[in-house]
Amino acid sequence: MNARFPASARDTSTRTTSDITLRLRLLGTTDLHAHLMPYDYYAEEDGRPYGLLRTATLIREARLEATNTMLFDNGDSLQGTPLGDITRHTASGWRGPNPVIAAMNCLGYDAAGLGNHEFNFGVDWLNRALADASFPFTCANIFTHPCPAGECSYLPPFLLLRRQFYDMSGDLHDLSLGIIGLVPPQITTWDEGYLCGRIEARDMVEVARDMIPKVRAAGADLVLLLAHTGIEADPAGPMAENAALALAALPGVDAIMTGHSHDLFPHPLRSDAVSTQAGSVDHARGTLNGTPALQAGAFGAHLGVMDLTLKRLNERWAVTGHHCELRAVGTRGAVPRIPPDPDLSRTVRAAHILTRRHMRKPVGQCAQRLHSYLALVRPDPSVAAVNQLQKRILARAVEGTVHEELPILSATAAFKTGGRGGPRNFTDVPAGPISLRHAADLYTFPNHLCGLLITGAQLRDWLERAAICFATQMPDMPEAALRDPAIPGHDFDVIAGLTYQIDLSALPRFDRHSNVINAEAWRIRDLCHDGHPLRDSDRFLLATTTYRTSGGAFMRAERDAIVHISAPLLRDEMVAQITRTPLSAPTDHAAHWRFAPMAGNTILLDTGPRLRTDRASIHAAGAEDLGITPEGFLKLRIPL
Repeated sequence: MNARFPASARDTSTRTTSDITLRLRLLGTTDLHAHLMPYDYYAEEDGRPYGLLRTATLIREARLEATNTMLFDNGDSLQGTPLGDITRHTASGWRGPNPVIAAMNCLGYDAAGLGNHEFNFGVDWLNRALADASFPFTCANIFTHPCPAGECSYLPPFLLLRRQFYDMSGDLHDLSLGIIGLVPPQITTWDEGYLCGRIEARDMVEVARDMIPKVRAAGADLVLLLAHTGIEADPAGPMAENAALALAALPGVDAIMTGHSHDLFPHPLRSDAVSTQAGSVDHARGTLNGTPALQAGAFGAHLGVMDLTLKRLNERWAVTGHHCELRAVGTRGAVPRIPPDPDLSRTVRAAHILTRRHMRKPVGQCAQRLHSYLALVRPDPSVAAVNQLQKRILARAVEGTVHEELPILSATAAFKTGGRGGPRNFTDVPAGPISLRHAADLYTFPNHLCGLLITGAQLRDWLERAAICFATQMPDMPEAALRDPAIPGHDFDVIAGLTYQIDLSALPRFDRHSNVINAEAWRIRDLCHDGHPLRDSDRFLLATTTYRTSGGAFMRAERDAIVHISAPLLRDEMVAQITRTPLSAPTDHAAHWRFAPMAGNTILLDTGPRLRTDRASIHAAGAEDLGITPEGFLKLRIPL
């Protein structure tokens, strides 16, 4: 927003520039994922420690503290909750502007960038959403395709925001802030079905390197990158997904806001500086490779605050000091201290009410309680139920084709396993009548079902890649955390139709980019199909998703290996199945996989405290309840 101009503002024409100091506050949100309300539409629970309504209160407070402020969003704002999803469903009844954009209009954002999830529903849907905005968007590395003449940027590759701000003496100055938006180029892979032939993505670092001098030449006094990309220790290669450190090191960058990985920077509980292969990450100073930086987590749980001290030197503004911090709306396991903003509540109320009504639509019955509290330590009924639905949908799709005689397997993961999402980030579907919110709780992502021709060798690699979410367990460390905190739980695919053991004493074979890092390591043991050892040459049809087959954390499938892609979203197809047949896990699901025994070793798991309402599952896992952690998780000790 523009500064508040006092009536006593003076002309600065007679002053020298050597003593002019101006302080500019840049506020940032990122990865809101349509979390406007502090409300969980899957559990129908209010009072959550997140949401733009709470962040709005922090924004108002931060603006009152500083004379010169601007507000930015760094992408992945539009998709991620049922409230965001109602905008693509005509059956939902929503006819107004995109509710996330309406909320951002109300808060007076100065500009925003895009994230990868903005493309989940295609370009036409995104165009309609952006048309509702009263503030500009920018994205430098996305181009429309084909382009009839030259290069056609999908959005303005940069913005030049001209503002007037006050210096420390109360004098008014012109300042032009150049904004460059960047998004991971993997969007054309992850959403290939929507974007193929329409969008071309290019390397973020190369595009930014080329764009910065152009922004300066256009008159920018400062350059801010809205870079929807994470902070990764390894050097950024071509078309890198997480390239924040390389971007921060580019000449001419004055500040950077990052995102995508849902991390916190500078982390409120860290004051260290770390040197990595890609450069320095300094939490104490709030810099990446010496550049002031912010990454405000996700879901509106934090507001990024960057204070820049500017001096007018040699007729140009220069950043001579800075302070970067994150402000939280609350802490896990505690009542949030920041209340929702009442004005914004009124703006989004109609969308919230409609979303709740839409999610309460009955869809069928669930034969048993399905939850994901133990999905990382045992064959999980909620995962097995989704795999069973996927197999049914694919089997019907390939009836009468040359592929119907192949054995059908299915791969999926538990999408809610705690982690960064907190102690309530678990699926929990009750037995009995269920509604649309329960089906969405089982499968949250806007993916499509894919039928993939796959070999035994590829299946073994798939399972090895899935097993990297576990920390290596050592015989001389008999009690250690089960999870590798760097790998999200939703990377742990389980393949129904196979039986196998996972040897946690072995090193992971792959990294998260599916590169082989330990060529001699194999965690998957005793891999069988129908009781027979799996051969590398065996052929199957795998029910999976377009995200997985397009390279989303796993293998990128060859086009001729994909024999089916469903037109409806997988979640919608699942709902159609549930309306016909009660939801349940197959009776043999418990035999699919297990950890290889390690005598004397136990592992520690942080899970949701609501697991205590299912004592039978705790007992069946041989788990010991160690109490509630300060973060609100239930800690279990489980023998291997």
